[in-house]
Amino acid sequence: MLAPQRQQAILELVRQHGGVRVIELVRVFGVSDITIRRDLESLSERGLLAKVHGGATIIGSTDEPGFAAKSVRQEAEKQAISRRAAALARPGTAVALSAGTTTWTLAHHLAAVPALTVVTDSVRVAEVFRRRGRADQTVVLTGGVRTPSDALVGPVAVAAIRELNVDVLFLGVHGMTVKAGFTTPNMMEAETDRALIESAGRLVVLADHTKWGTVGISTIAQLGEADMVISDAGLAAPAREALAGQVGELVIAGPGKPGPAGASAGRPPEGDDEGGPVTTTGPPRSD
Repeated sequence: MLAPQRQQAILELVRQHGGVRVIELVRVFGVSDITIRRDLESLSERGLLAKVHGGATIIGSTDEPGFAAKSVRQEAEKQAISRRAAALARPGTAVALSAGTTTWTLAHHLAAVPALTVVTDSVRVAEVFRRRGRADQTVVLTGGVRTPSDALVGPVAVAAIRELNVDVLFLGVHGMTVKAGFTTPNMMEAETDRALIESAGRLVVLADHTKWGTVGISTIAQLGEADMVISDAGLAAPAREALAGQVGELVIAGPGKPGPAGASAGRPPEGDDEGGPVTTTGPPRSD
């Protein structure tokens, strides 16, 4: 395939899925990652797509981005956050994971935790556990109507979730501010997330630094409802101060060095964060 033909095919994939990853394009077209990066650079210079770390996304869309578009953003931060979050999941407990690319990253770590029961409204998250295929894990997929981020939402999902009880919910969000709280661009997804919160004994929000100051159309929960927020070292000091004054506990995960999926799941990471996590405890919370 000639370069112009390949670039046109890449552009069609971006338009179809909202974003692409270099590693996926290498597999699809059977060329080197250098060749793919050159293609993306060419398309970016012509204003046809936006290059991001690890891939590319569509330009100018005001809709909710699809899973592929979001999966190529802040990958290192998501890995650091996920390693820290995985240490909270103990063998034999029940956890819930909302839809999103950060919780999808976390799922790869949790797939190594024995005797875990997982409740999720995410097709992508459920698929991670299915591929791992541990006989001692139970995965409950809620059912419902599928969104651009591969969440299952609507009355079916909400009804299923309300019948369940889990120890901890790992919640991914689109944005967070003091005024709006934790938000999403999808109103039906917000309803499903609120049902997940009600089912959980503990709420842990996973949000990289770019989520601060971003506001989606629908509020999932106020900041004070979170028992813990795990973010990354890029979170600015004013944001840290604001969160620490609202949430139960703020944890800043260091960049670390990504290891095999699930390598640190179920126990605290050993020396993978530069200087370890920074933890700030907020005001006491009343339930």
